[in-house]
Amino acid sequence: MNEFSYIPGIKPLNPGPLTRFLPPLEEGVSSAWLETHVDLGAWVLDPFGSSPQQAIRTARKGYRVLVAANNPVARFMLEMAADPPSTSDYNAALAELAVSLKGKERLESHLKNLYKTQCANCQQMVIAESFLWHKDAATPFARIYECKSCGDKGERLTTVADAERALELLSSAKLHRARVLERIAPLNNPDREYAEEALQSYLPRAIYVLTTLINRLDGLSLSPLRQRALTALLLTACDEGNTLWPHPVERPRPKQLFVPGQFYEHNLWLALEQGVDMWASDADPVPLNIWPDPLPESGGVCLFEGKLKELNEKKKLPRIEAVITTIPRPNQAFWTLSALWAGWLWGREAAQPFKVGLRRRRYDWGWHATALHAAFGHLATLLPKKTPLLGLLAEPEPSFLSATLAAASSDFTLKNLAMRTKYDPVQIIWEREEPGEMKKPQVGGAVKKYLRARGEATTYLHLHALALTEFARANSLLLPQEAVDETLHRIHATIDETLNTDTDLLRYEGSEHSLQTGLWGLASTEKSEIPLPDRAEMAVVRYLSKNPRQSLFEIEREIYPQFAGLETPSKALILAILDSYAHHHNDGFWHLREEDKPSARLTDLKEMRALITNLGERLGHQTQQIDDKMIVWGEESAPVYVFHLIASARVREILDKNTPLPGRNLIVLPGGRAGLLAYKEKRDPTFRASLRGWRVIKFRLLRTLSKIPLLNAQTWEEQIGSDPIEGPPSGQLMMF
Repeated sequence: MNEFSYIPGIKPLNPGPLTRFLPPLEEGVSSAWLETHVDLGAWVLDPFGSSPQQAIRTARKGYRVLVAANNPVARFMLEMAADPPSTSDYNAALAELAVSLKGKERLESHLKNLYKTQCANCQQMVIAESFLWHKDAATPFARIYECKSCGDKGERLTTVADAERALELLSSAKLHRARVLERIAPLNNPDREYAEEALQSYLPRAIYVLTTLINRLDGLSLSPLRQRALTALLLTACDEGNTLWPHPVERPRPKQLFVPGQFYEHNLWLALEQGVDMWASDADPVPLNIWPDPLPESGGVCLFEGKLKELNEKKKLPRIEAVITTIPRPNQAFWTLSALWAGWLWGREAAQPFKVGLRRRRYDWGWHATALHAAFGHLATLLPKKTPLLGLLAEPEPSFLSATLAAASSDFTLKNLAMRTKYDPVQIIWEREEPGEMKKPQVGGAVKKYLRARGEATTYLHLHALALTEFARANSLLLPQEAVDETLHRIHATIDETLNTDTDLLRYEGSEHSLQTGLWGLASTEKSEIPLPDRAEMAVVRYLSKNPRQSLFEIEREIYPQFAGLETPSKALILAILDSYAHHHNDGFWHLREEDKPSARLTDLKEMRALITNLGERLGHQTQQIDDKMIVWGEESAPVYVFHLIASARVREILDKNTPLPGRNLIVLPGGRAGLLAYKEKRDPTFRASLRGWRVIKFRLLRTLSKIPLLNAQTWEEQIGSDPIEGPPSGQLMMF
């Protein structure tokens, strides 16, 4: 297990609509895995349908993808991605909507005027981009606009007229609220109260605008293509219109229908216009059929409109040769809103199969594990033995990972698990296989072995994932006759007890209230391997030396096989190494700087040896060159200064092999390595502790000192502290 290396992908240029609710995935991961497992034209199953774009990308590569999608919004997004209207179709549909009449007024003007406000600078009337609200307030406290008359723009306090307009809309809200409720659950319907609760996440102005737009959608005479395009734009307005847009957070990812303390109220006509760029695509269409209609061997998507359980009951299913899916994460906000939106856009019958999203308010991990266990059970009966399954678990956290692995363990054998950081999807590979003999998991030993191999402290999530793989190796994730939710308590208790009681483990900068904070390492690092950051540095530089002009994606793809499973270097680490050694061109390619090519650095090291020897003699010290990378001023048994020369930032070996001499140990390295060394120091508290008492001098400082004609001991001591190592590049996250 864990010979599998992380598969890198590319961030999508256009994330598309409803991004904040969909799993954040990179492009190219699915196809890269499938290429090594099945032939083109094979049937691939997506049992959860939680990532529409993933299925489309897989189909475009030449596979036939069977998708079970119970969420009507997810189904619609899949259909739109398979056969996207053009930008001109979206614009034409929006234009027809704009010129339709509301009374004697054009609809566009009527709706825009609901957001009009007065410029604070020139007093001209402008259309606000959004209003800002405090939770439970009756009126907004600020507005955001850009005045075309005087150029004033930004956030300004609201006016009396803004407050009066909001109160006027509030007075008529009851009628419009009743209209949108009728499309989901009429009076006396048992789901009515749940729909009313969900509707609390919409302000009166948004409800009025959406009611007007939905009624107009039913009344316009549009071609089927433009009807779909306009429906897509209205779906964007439905999302932009709720109160789950916290201010000033830019990219929220809500999981619950909780109104933030401060939030945006967006201009919904502007949302329609901006939606064109979100939805429009120039990609070629992908064949999409509704089950059981066949697909061509060249690839496409076969959509099953229902649950996996219902698909399991169908006969004459194609032979599934691989499964690739994004594991669904509980999202009460998206599931509840999907039920609302389905009723508004397609009528209450369309929302009926998904109304469980309205009724359920809490999704704990025990409930989710139980639901996933049932789903994996249905999935197993669809698959031949040995069928491979790649699951992508986006936005990972310990309980989500535990729930997923425990749920699958009855019917699937965990083969490999690879993880980069908590910001990246975990990649999990299973096979359709009955579990083997149950053993006792050796969690403590596995954790320590992993930390020694990694050579640095790491996050709780990495150790939790490692412990789960040890449970899987021992076939003891889910015990016989054990409820799935009970499994989570047992597993977590074992992991926490190990971390709390094993004296060989040490936590840095953590909270006493949670084991998940801070970093975990070994109390002693004597037997540790070369630290992961140093191995990554060697791998990146070696690859770029032989392969100039490479993209970040190509670099990741080539070096990740050297770092299996839970030792995957983060993008932040790779970029810190590249910033230290390479130039980044506007075309996106990296290549080694001339001064960082091996031959140039050998010349630099030779120059530094000569400079250090010369400076020592000028200051009256006996100098001794111990080897090519170590020079001593003074007696070797009682040195005044010890210089350690290195062209890289891989200084851990120097620290481990030499006795600290506070203030007298000097690491001499190129200026370009200083930022990378600072990154490593900030990243790993064990390395930071080892570096205490050591001083770092850059090549450029020695060159400068060699040119000072009257250098003395005092000047030397003052100057060697005048050029400290810089911190990591601005904005560089310490992601593991």
